[in-house]
Amino acid sequence: MENVIYLVLAASVLALGFAFYFYKRMLKEDEGTDLMKKIALYVRKGAMAYLKQQYKVVIIVFVILAAIFGVMSIFGLQNGWVWFAFLTGGFFSGLAGFFGMKTATYASARTANAARKSLNDGLQVAFRSGAVMGLTVVGLALLDISLWFLVLDHFIPAENHLIIITTTMLTFGMGASTQALFARVGGGIYTKAADVGADLVGKTEYNIPEDDPRNPATIADNVGDNVGDVAGMGADLYESYAGSILATAALGASAFAANQAMQLKAVFAPMLIAAVGVLLSLIGIFLVKTKEGAGMKQLLGALSRGTNTSSILIAIATFVIFWALGIENWVGISFSVVVGLLAGVIIGKSTEYYTSQTFKPTQKVAESSKTGPATVIISGLGLGMLSTAIPVVTVGVAIILAYLCANGFNVEFNAANLSMGLYGIGIAAVGMLSTLGITLATDAYGPIADNAGGNAEMSGLDPEVRQRTDALDALGNTTAATGKGFAIGSAALTALALLASYVEEIKIALIRVGQDLPNGVEAAKATLVDFMEAYNVNLMNPIVLVGVFIGAMMAFVFCGMTMNAVGRAAQKMVEEVRRQFSTIKGILEGKAEPDYERCVEISTKGAQREMLVPSILAIVVPIATGLILGVPGVLGLLIGGLSCGFVLAVFMANAGGAWDNAKKYVEEGNFGGKGSDNHKATVVGDTVGDPFKDTSGPSLNILIKLMSMVSIVMAGLTVAFHLI
Repeated sequence: MENVIYLVLAASVLALGFAFYFYKRMLKEDEGTDLMKKIALYVRKGAMAYLKQQYKVVIIVFVILAAIFGVMSIFGLQNGWVWFAFLTGGFFSGLAGFFGMKTATYASARTANAARKSLNDGLQVAFRSGAVMGLTVVGLALLDISLWFLVLDHFIPAENHLIIITTTMLTFGMGASTQALFARVGGGIYTKAADVGADLVGKTEYNIPEDDPRNPATIADNVGDNVGDVAGMGADLYESYAGSILATAALGASAFAANQAMQLKAVFAPMLIAAVGVLLSLIGIFLVKTKEGAGMKQLLGALSRGTNTSSILIAIATFVIFWALGIENWVGISFSVVVGLLAGVIIGKSTEYYTSQTFKPTQKVAESSKTGPATVIISGLGLGMLSTAIPVVTVGVAIILAYLCANGFNVEFNAANLSMGLYGIGIAAVGMLSTLGITLATDAYGPIADNAGGNAEMSGLDPEVRQRTDALDALGNTTAATGKGFAIGSAALTALALLASYVEEIKIALIRVGQDLPNGVEAAKATLVDFMEAYNVNLMNPIVLVGVFIGAMMAFVFCGMTMNAVGRAAQKMVEEVRRQFSTIKGILEGKAEPDYERCVEISTKGAQREMLVPSILAIVVPIATGLILGVPGVLGLLIGGLSCGFVLAVFMANAGGAWDNAKKYVEEGNFGGKGSDNHKATVVGDTVGDPFKDTSGPSLNILIKLMSMVSIVMAGLTVAFHLI
């Protein structure tokens, strides 16, 4: 049975091997004309310069936090491995984003050049370059998990062996979450400051097209697509993927604590599902192709063919995996995985319906441009609010069904059923993310296609080429919105599993300091029900309610800070673009080259300055809540943050996606087309939606999980402080 971990290690090597293969294949593609190469080099240098600055800031934060964890372990408040696990989690998360962004910056010009041949050639280059990101994320995550398990299995003592291993491994999830939040927030501020500056001045004031080389913010905008939507997204989904596997493994160790043989199988099951998902994702990746002249529905169908095939195959494989492992109620637990997969598909389809210009909701947002930008904004806000219903109901139904399936549909609420039900919810999250290799490829594809369109416009390629890249870009906007909805949905299930993991960590912390639960129950033998009773965790406890309010507040405060950060950085960008248009003679006639580097510098400095406070707030608040309100307050905080953050994230992502594609719908020639007053109205809507969908919204799912991870890592401090 112990050899299963080597299968997980082999799957990680397979994923990284194919990522390298796709990367080398992409490099063999022709990058195009000298001008195309020059533009791509501008973007590549700007992206790498930004990432270098970001990592300098993040390293300082990581060193400080690791030192704090080291001191805590000296005083017996934490496992001695935590500080190192934290650092490795952050390192691999950053590495995933770095590799994905490096690939994207080399792929954009090659995608534009491939689109000169055919639409399918452009799709193949962009999508398989996106697959490098997907496979790198799953490969590095499984590598980190398998290596850590092998190390800890050797050093951790026999007593509570698997429970201690799995809860310790969860702490590298905090490192991944911390790095992901910096990457998402910093990258989101960067990209949207540049995008807003480029659109407000270029499109609305000077009537020049998107990605026009005369616009000084164009290069910064293209750089932003890479640092925000590729590097940030890669780090984001790395921690979602690893977090779901680790939280479920920890729940499995707890649920089957009385049976060591079964316990080991329950710990390995989520890892094995993820490992098989690598192979099935590869099958799906090779199925993605399209025909020349394909419309949006045909392009979406091409991507759906790959993702749906992978999902169906993993659903079938899950039954085989649990049967082969011989886990109790293997049929029911397998259906929990299917529930997670179906929930992911439904959330994806719902997001597609509300954000794609091929469907009525976004078309109605575009139509509202007839009466100006105010009605575009009102319409988009209403759409975003309505769009929360299907994902919330879907996740709610998925939670109940996954819980019941794992319990054999036993509705009696007791300690044994609760533990098994929570394991079912965790395994549903793993199922939703099991084919991340291909689902992340469809997401990473978007910014590559967007940059390809920018390169085609700035290089002055034939209108037919720009038409093809526009089609690929429009598809990318939809897949990006779908990917954000998918990530948010998986975050909700993962965060729920992390809540239960927090309880287990509190129990271990009590054992470490030699204490029993407050009601006298022995900590080592306490069930989740005993724990809830001991700490009076119920909705009538005012401390829990205060925690819920603080958690809900955190979602709004965090979004307010990141939105204002984008606004401040965008103001500087708008001022700089206006300055260049007014002072550099010949820039509007195309006779003089704008100062692109100045705009890149403004976005870089703005992002570095603005990302620190909201990111650190997400770490400080759970610690302060634990010290002031104790365990009940922390559980309330996590519940409030999860429920409010999930709904707010769906609202922001879908409203922003609809505004973006409403603009694209008008640019296709509807309601007056490019340059019309209707187009300007949708540009304003898109400008408002940019920080919604690319900064604040996607950062919320990291906030939800980071607060959980911080609470888990700081459980020992919370327990010790309240014993004094």
